[in-house]
Amino acid sequence: MKWKNRKQSSNVEDRRTSSRGGGRGFKMPSLQTLFFLYPIIKPLLRSKFGLLVVGIGAFAYISGFNPLSLVGTGGTSHQPTTKAATQKDDEEAAFMSTVLADTEDVWSSIFRQAGYTYKAPTMVLYRGSTHSGCGGAQAEMGPFYCPNDQKIYIDLGFFDELKQKFGASGDFAQAYVLAHEVGHHIQNLQGTLEKVEMAKQRSYGKSGQNALQVKVELQADCYAGVWANHAQKMKQILDQGDIDEALNAANAIGDDRLQKQSTGYVMPDSFTHGSSKQRMAWFYRGLKSGKLQSCNTFSN
Repeated sequence: MKWKNRKQSSNVEDRRTSSRGGGRGFKMPSLQTLFFLYPIIKPLLRSKFGLLVVGIGAFAYISGFNPLSLVGTGGTSHQPTTKAATQKDDEEAAFMSTVLADTEDVWSSIFRQAGYTYKAPTMVLYRGSTHSGCGGAQAEMGPFYCPNDQKIYIDLGFFDELKQKFGASGDFAQAYVLAHEVGHHIQNLQGTLEKVEMAKQRSYGKSGQNALQVKVELQADCYAGVWANHAQKMKQILDQGDIDEALNAANAIGDDRLQKQSTGYVMPDSFTHGSSKQRMAWFYRGLKSGKLQSCNTFSN
């Protein structure tokens, strides 16, 4: 993808260098942390020295230090450890900011032509864990959009996993992931997410709710294709092989493929994002048409 020396978005919160909590101010420890630490803390409460140790530990936790790291649990900081790794991390952050700017230009144009003003989301870049308007955010969750604060949360380490574990490499694979999350933002502005949540409450059974969520995810894939169509027309961003990278990523994170890799079998009723074939097909449909009207997954 052609992206260097182009405009980057200002709607970015960079929390990569903050603590694993990633937040501002005091964050209450989880019940898991409390239950784990209590047997350690209890004997310390019987002496003045022990009370001092507990006090220092409490102050450290409030300051953002994870006490579980001392005993080998609670995860790692996920921070780059070498100069080369830091440079790579910064380049990925710059790339994602450029892609976000492209989505802003494309969706602003589409909304303007329809007589509306586009309100862009904020992208939060972090490493390890942080907080969101939808609760805690952890690297294991993967990128996600939170409608409560209209922010997209991305742990940059996800793209290493996407490449190494799922074989989906290339910068446009990363662009597709971000464009998919922006697609959820479009759904939020359209009122689709709220309608789906209401429909889920009326739906009978988990499989029915999952089926509705699949339609949401496939529409976001289609919107990512719509973005790619318009971005190419506006800025000629595509290099040879970029579309293949996006399709490969969509294929790699299909529910059927992920389930097959993790359990050895597939359970379609438990799908929440759609099969590999569906994800590729809906992205390609949006790419070829460039029209939101072609992305009505709810009528199929």
